[in-house]
Amino acid sequence: MALTTGIVTNTRATGTAATNIVVSSRNETAAPASVVVQIFVVPSTTLVLTPIYVTGYVVPAYSADIRSFNVSGNIAYEVQLVNNTALANVIFSTFGIDEFGNLVEEQGYPQTKMTVIPALTPILM
Repeated sequence: MALTTGIVTNTRATGTAATNIVVSSRNETAAPASVVVQIFVVPSTTLVLTPIYVTGYVVPAYSADIRSFNVSGNIAYEVQLVNNTALANVIFSTFGIDEFGNLVEEQGYPQTKMTVIPALTPILM
């Protein structure tokens, strides 16, 4: 099953805006995990949900992977994640980081706060 943060508002009008989001993946099992991350933004110029990052990577057994993605200048974003390896148990989290590297508390999404979705949103080019 895939997970989503849902659409996260990212403006100073509602608190601190994030310039980056950090996606953390922790593989708790002996099997390597194949992970896919999709990030969508809503630019202030179009107000349309737009894919900006699609990346896949392997998280080795009993290890973690932490990646940062730039979302500055966008009024909202959404992160979608999936572990494509049936035998691996991966725990995800995403957090917004401001321009000074500080955590944006209201943009913290441990896996328990994410919503389960049937699949990642298809990216149409």
